[in-house]
Amino acid sequence: MPSAISVMRKCVLVLLLAWGPVAWAALPIQHWRQPSGAHVYLVESRSIPMVDVHVDFDAGGRRDPPGQTGLASATASMTGKGLLPIGGEPALDENQLGEAWADLGAGFGGDAGSDRMSFSLRSLTDPALLDRALHLAARQLGEPAFPDHVWQRDRQRWAASIREANTRPGTVASRAYHAAVYGGHPYGADVTEASLGAIGVDDMRRFFRAHVLPCRAKVSVVGNVDRAQADAIVTRMLARLAQGQGDCAALPPVPEVPPLASPFTRAIPFQSAQAHVLIGQPGYKRSDPDYFPLLVGNYILGGGGLVSRLSTEVREKRGLSYGAYSYFSPGLHAGAFTVGLQTRPDQAAEAVQVAKGVVARFVAEGPTPDELKAAKDYLIGGFPLRIDSNRNLLDNVASIAWNNLPLDYLDTWTAQVAKVSAEDVRAAMARKLQPERMVTVTVGAAPP
Repeated sequence: MPSAISVMRKCVLVLLLAWGPVAWAALPIQHWRQPSGAHVYLVESRSIPMVDVHVDFDAGGRRDPPGQTGLASATASMTGKGLLPIGGEPALDENQLGEAWADLGAGFGGDAGSDRMSFSLRSLTDPALLDRALHLAARQLGEPAFPDHVWQRDRQRWAASIREANTRPGTVASRAYHAAVYGGHPYGADVTEASLGAIGVDDMRRFFRAHVLPCRAKVSVVGNVDRAQADAIVTRMLARLAQGQGDCAALPPVPEVPPLASPFTRAIPFQSAQAHVLIGQPGYKRSDPDYFPLLVGNYILGGGGLVSRLSTEVREKRGLSYGAYSYFSPGLHAGAFTVGLQTRPDQAAEAVQVAKGVVARFVAEGPTPDELKAAKDYLIGGFPLRIDSNRNLLDNVASIAWNNLPLDYLDTWTAQVAKVSAEDVRAAMARKLQPERMVTVTVGAAPP
């Protein structure tokens, strides 16, 4: 068994090697399906002796039952709080589990977003270390204890953080905005003290058993392994979950985000030095064919920092804010398009008017030739930074897997950006955005 010192030396070597750039050209994505139904996506990356594994399940917040918002996030977090004693192996509490990972110089953890519950493993590929890391990962994924006393403690901490967050104008604005934009869809649900109080460890166990199954897994692997090794890694990691063959029973469908029928404005009084402003509406799904025109268009509109139109008009020309921005949040459903800024309370009305005008003009007219060229040059020039490490590459492969994107997506990314025209941007923005029907939330603005 390697000593702690030898493990530390290898970790130092890995960190030094990781500073070198990862060769990103000609990194084909291999894809296959295991007998269990798990889909595996592999990129062989031989630059460092390490492997990263990312496992996704359709078990994100959109699957939270009514009244139990936060169940998916709580379940994912609690998988790291202790292991059951199964098959003659000892129980581990959260401290023992953390120490076991530290001794290996490896890491494993879970979390949940709006769409998916995810688990990630990072380990050196030294055979002895990797074998032990896979064994522990399989236990944590397949045998979480969900100890009630730990959940009682964590729930109190979570509730305290919610109470503290509710004292901040940014939190108040975000919650009101999401509720208005998503119109009752799970994307707009917020975790509250009441929803936490309705969640127990038995709920977590049921949720976990129903959703975290090999047949529902999409597994992305990036590292110093070949296909046979990757297949064995995935098999080991999923081995202690409830097994099946092939397809799972379909999960209940989640309704789509309803479009806005009319504009909505809400001004929330709040004692703060800055007024917080959010403007937007439901946007688009990640699978939408307009993705690249919208990517380029949003960079020009408000995603490009100080060079964006919103920043130029709101910040540079009028001094209404230190910055204004916009972004899309595409997911399995239509994530929000959002414009955001902070301003002096007495300038909020003017800032909102200017920002809305910028959006409306951009939707109507599209970008100028100079704006389009600058945006495409920036995005294409920055593409290598998206995949300049195993971790970044893994994030991209996992996105390809989750969203069922083409396997050559990374190979064609820059070409897709390069071919976007000004008319493509204008037409895509006009299809997705209706400036006359947006939500506007201000918190802390001066009364009229």
